[in-house]
Amino acid sequence: MPPKPISFMEGAIMFQSTIRVGGVLAALLISTAAQAQITAEQVWQNWRDASTTYGQTMTAASEARQGDTLVISGLQVSSTFEGGGFTSKIDTVNFRELGDGTVEVTMSPEYPLSFNVADDKGRVAADVLVRQPELKVIASGTPEETTYAFTAPSVKLTLEKLLVDDAPKDVTAQADLSTLAGTYVVTTGDKKGVTTNFTAGDASVDIDAKEAEAGNTFKLKGKVSNLSGKSDGMLLSSEAMGDLNAALKDGFNTKGNFAYGVGSYDFEFADPTSNGKGSATIGGGDIHYVLDSTSLGYGGTVKDVAMKLSSSDMPFPELAIGYSEGALDLLMPPSKSDTPGDFKFLVSLKDLTISDDAWNLVDPNKVLPRDPATVAVDATGTGRWLTDILNEATSEQPPAVENPIEMQTFNLNNLVLKLAGAAITGTGALTFDNTDMTTFQGMPAPTGKIDLKLTGLNGLIDKLIQLGFVPQDQAMGARMMLGLFAKPAEGGGPDDLVSTLEFKDKGFYANGQRLQ
Repeated sequence: MPPKPISFMEGAIMFQSTIRVGGVLAALLISTAAQAQITAEQVWQNWRDASTTYGQTMTAASEARQGDTLVISGLQVSSTFEGGGFTSKIDTVNFRELGDGTVEVTMSPEYPLSFNVADDKGRVAADVLVRQPELKVIASGTPEETTYAFTAPSVKLTLEKLLVDDAPKDVTAQADLSTLAGTYVVTTGDKKGVTTNFTAGDASVDIDAKEAEAGNTFKLKGKVSNLSGKSDGMLLSSEAMGDLNAALKDGFNTKGNFAYGVGSYDFEFADPTSNGKGSATIGGGDIHYVLDSTSLGYGGTVKDVAMKLSSSDMPFPELAIGYSEGALDLLMPPSKSDTPGDFKFLVSLKDLTISDDAWNLVDPNKVLPRDPATVAVDATGTGRWLTDILNEATSEQPPAVENPIEMQTFNLNNLVLKLAGAAITGTGALTFDNTDMTTFQGMPAPTGKIDLKLTGLNGLIDKLIQLGFVPQDQAMGARMMLGLFAKPAEGGGPDDLVSTLEFKDKGFYANGQRLQ
């Protein structure tokens, strides 16, 4: 395994703290914009009001009018959350009235951000310098619905100091974002509507970490282009958000879609006994999410992935892996309900290839076909939760029910498994009788069928026997199972099989033959 100058635990804590700090800052930005009016003084006052609403403290060393501009000097924003907190200091923020009913907000080109986070695994503290020269925000519209247009030629975050359990770490890190531009539209009230739309040129990261005493090093550089995103939602007060299930019922919702173009990264590592390097390229992809009173979903795609890894510990020079597309799409109801909601599960990995050096470890004579492999499962259905999965108090206690979900319907829209010259494809649909938990021993009785097509399985079994992976007696058992559940396909080849698995009349049938 690659040596890491920082342990996995430390990295996880840093990641969690970054997410928490980022969420707090995003909440501050959105909430303050939602409160903003079209005069400088009102914008400044509402920044402070919003800060208090979100459990933060905002203070200024001084504030003064200079013509059409309200100048805030020595602005400090701080907040604490469970296990940590953050502080940000900005020398100057200018609220300039442009004379046409709009307000321009500018600030110091750079400012420090300090945060810390701790749990039972350790403590991490860091100082980050944020550079955003020429960042401008223009507020327009009405106090009830305000549009904020923002532009920034570049945004840079530089790690100035990192402490893990109060010990300094020799790590340099920087993240850059170029040509950021976009808008966000905010409607005011107890429920604050927020719609965002942004684009950016390139995003990059550069990390260099060392542990001199241990002799460990790690370097990573990455870049992705053509970023864009859209999101909208309805936000509630911090008090209302304390109970997420109640907030969803009261109107809280959020959804978004973010896309990215081609990207790449390279890394290298070394310790006193080993070293290695790796790289990857991607052709683009997207990420989407939704959370509202009826849906909790997350997913994304990535295309044209190619990865390489070499290490002095590997038995061959280089491992190369590639695939044309990877996809994930999950959807479920967000909370306990008396009525069924929609479920979705999609996972897909298309045209997966692995370099010959890796294949040769298990199959040096190329007995198995090395065609690209594909795994795809696309399933939908309806059902309901019998417990509140988003309730933090519930998650800390034993489940109130043995089976927390009650499925009503299940649709297998697509099943594809292709590997080493064999393939399984299928579709089907089932409904469930949740009042009958005895026919199939603890699971609701299903009704419906699943149709499968199997190609090349007997040939694959023969090859696995030839390689010594499957003993003859186990192969015979596998062939007997195939004969029980499958039959030759009409008009197909000698190794083409079909299988219809059907649930009806409180029984289970395979190709018309009752097995239970």
